[in-house]
Amino acid sequence: MKNPSPIALSAAALLSLAACNNKPEVVDSRAPDPMASQLANAAPVETPPTIESSVSFRCQPGNTLLFVDFFKEGKMASLREKKDSMKSVLLRAPEAGKPFTADGGYKIDGNAKAAKITLADGSVHTCKA
Repeated sequence: MKNPSPIALSAAALLSLAACNNKPEVVDSRAPDPMASQLANAAPVETPPTIESSVSFRCQPGNTLLFVDFFKEGKMASLREKKDSMKSVLLRAPEAGKPFTADGGYKIDGNAKAAKITLADGSVHTCKA
């Protein structure tokens, strides 16, 4: 018996490789995501604005303290009645420079230097930073 030539061996190897499907088979034990198409077609999510300044206001009457975070773009502010309180009220303005308002009667008219703040109980405070 004769030994096959190296050229014949190369041709046989190439012929056997040509018959392969070049795409690897993907095996996944997880079920397909039922919301994949909805997520792919969803509108992009807008990130909230960052805080521009956090202010401690000294307010009259009563020499009270109120704490406000003003957000960039001038359309949102967060009001806390106690410094370490986790409860805050998010107030929004229709456009920058307009008063911030929220449900319950909350209102902030001003900026990070001075503001007139109305609380839910109807009390109006004149405040300075």
